[in-house]
Amino acid sequence: MATMRAVAIAVTFLWLGMVLAISFLEAPLKFRAPGVTVRIGLGIGRLVFRALNRIEIVWAATLVLAVIAGDTRAAAVAASLTAVAALIVQLAGVRPRLTRRSDRVLAGEDVPRSHAHHLYIGLETVKVLALLTAGILLLGQ
Repeated sequence: MATMRAVAIAVTFLWLGMVLAISFLEAPLKFRAPGVTVRIGLGIGRLVFRALNRIEIVWAATLVLAVIAGDTRAAAVAASLTAVAALIVQLAGVRPRLTRRSDRVLAGEDVPRSHAHHLYIGLETVKVLALLTAGILLLGQ
């Protein structure tokens, strides 16, 4: 197995595992814990997702470099770039709106539910499917 392909596979599945564990396990479960209010949950979530997103940027850059530098099939490149594009939309388009809303909640305001949150979850789903597809394609190459 070529080094760049091995790097791409490792990064793809590490990134996938982190998103699944945090976005689809930790995030919803924290609000079910005894004593965790919406304000506390939002505060924790902001810290966790800020850290996740920073790591995701590193994984995205590494994955792009690995698939471009390696002898990667077009379908695997496309799936990888789809995951990266979903991350970019989340960070540039959705996270700022969510941050503004959570700032208001943390300041004690009573604000309506956010539709941006549903968009973020949709993009997480796209990212998970793209990473899973990329990983499978890279393994089968």
